Amino acid sequence: MIDNKTLIVGGLIIAILVGVVAVFMASSDPDGLESTALIIQGGKTLTGPTPPDAEIVENMEGKFAYSAPMPDYSLGEGMGSMGGILAIIGGTVLAFLVVIGLVYALKIAGKKNPPNGVQ
Repeated sequence: MIDNKTLIVGGLIIAILVGVVAVFMASSDPDGLESTALIIQGGKTLTGPTPPDAEIVENMEGKFAYSAPMPDYSLGEGMGSMGGILAIIGGTVLAFLVVIGLVYALKIAGKKNPPNGVQ
């Protein structure tokens, strides 16, 4: 039987490996919501490839906006594939720490307020 610590560390290692491999397998042609937005705005045809200069135009005047800390799974143009790998590792570890923190907080809250009849 595997203990919890080994399972968590093994899961984190597998998640990082899958993420790093996914960087090299990702399509450079956007799909899903990004592709649909380009089609609606006339920047792309339904069956054609995305032009290299196609950009989604957003009217953000008077609306909330932000910049992604690691846009397009990278740390900037200058870092190339290594930036993508570091962004994936950083994002995976950050998500892992958030989940561990939530589990720990729920565990503490459960000890302070046990369900009725349980001591």
